[in-house]
Amino acid sequence: MYHYATFPKDFTWGVSTSAYQIEGAWNEDGKGLSTWDTFTHAGNIVDGSNGDIACDSYHQLDADLYMLRSLGVNSYRFSISWPRIFPNGQGTVNNKGVEYYNKLIDGLLANNISPMVTLYHFDLPQALQDIGGWESDAVLEAFHNYADYCFRTFGDRVKFWMTFNQPHAIVTAGYGTGVFPPEVKNETGSAPYRVAHNLLKVHAKVYHTYDEKYRANQDGVISITLNTDWVEPKDHTDSRDIEAADRYLQLTLGWFAHPIFKNGDYPEAMKWQVANKSELQGLQSSRLPAFTDEEKAYIQGTADVFSINIYASKIVQHKTLRLSPPSFETDLDIAEEYPANWPTSAITQHRPVAWGLRRLLNWVKEEYGDVSIYISENGVSTNSNDDFDDTTRIFYYKTYIDEALKGTYYICAVFCVHGSTEHFRRGLC
Repeated sequence: MYHYATFPKDFTWGVSTSAYQIEGAWNEDGKGLSTWDTFTHAGNIVDGSNGDIACDSYHQLDADLYMLRSLGVNSYRFSISWPRIFPNGQGTVNNKGVEYYNKLIDGLLANNISPMVTLYHFDLPQALQDIGGWESDAVLEAFHNYADYCFRTFGDRVKFWMTFNQPHAIVTAGYGTGVFPPEVKNETGSAPYRVAHNLLKVHAKVYHTYDEKYRANQDGVISITLNTDWVEPKDHTDSRDIEAADRYLQLTLGWFAHPIFKNGDYPEAMKWQVANKSELQGLQSSRLPAFTDEEKAYIQGTADVFSINIYASKIVQHKTLRLSPPSFETDLDIAEEYPANWPTSAITQHRPVAWGLRRLLNWVKEEYGDVSIYISENGVSTNSNDDFDDTTRIFYYKTYIDEALKGTYYICAVFCVHGSTEHFRRGLC
């Protein structure tokens, strides 16, 4: 029961996962090392957890399909493990890995569940990181070739592709804060921008390859999965706080959405902010790279739908932050806070405030027009204590779905994701 109308009959419901979080079989049947295998085995996770076994989906495909069928979902979003297909990221194909994904895709379709496939969900082949990772032209070309192979091999059955999951997290957590591999921490003011520049260009190349070589016969769509929190200005009467909230959205979601969905270039607020900071830091040019006119035209329009991961909300206000050392975080010039009366979750920074979902969707609509929106991830973090009534998650989905329902005149689909493996033991939803 919802408080506002009903969902259209063709509304799409699904669940979402990623390869490293569920597959396991980290060194079986020819799979190569990923950067996350290396990262977790080096002891970088405080509790010692890793994806060696995870939900063991590689060995329990039938159980996964049974649960998906029982849930009654229309779609299943999963990622392909690049090193399971190409153990070294390029070169010889691992046929066992291809066989696994063929079985998964065929099993989904046999159960009337549409596969939605993410090509890259954080798990870069370690062999490619060893030659420079996302800062290497050779790695960018390897990703394009890997994507081309996936389109050619699975595209007759997969009709929805996403190039990257959360590129903002790839560049800020991997090349800024260093909490994700490859743990780059010493160039926080420039490396995230350089890598993001590369990801946008290779995303566009992959999009055009699909568009020119495969779309006519396969009749699918291709996009990129973005993410942000909703931010509310602390003082709605203070123009600086209002600008700070918009600046946050422009420099997080807009960092990738603006070039793809608007004009092929970064948001004006982002270009001004980073250039101004760079000048004050005594640099001769902005730390934010610039696209050529040819690159702008090539990147613009390289997504068929707007795919976004939405979890939480926070309060922001304007605050002039330090100039040294340069950082993508201090470029924002904001302060964040979380009101004490807001709902909490197992992650302190993830405040599940349902009305933030609809406000963010409204912002996307106003900023990028009447593009079809797919919520590709959404959920609440819970702790490991048993909760057989699952009241926290039920309340979260009831309130968030209700807010989404109010906006279904422009939302295409909602996908719930990432239930705790303690409650839904195989981690599907």
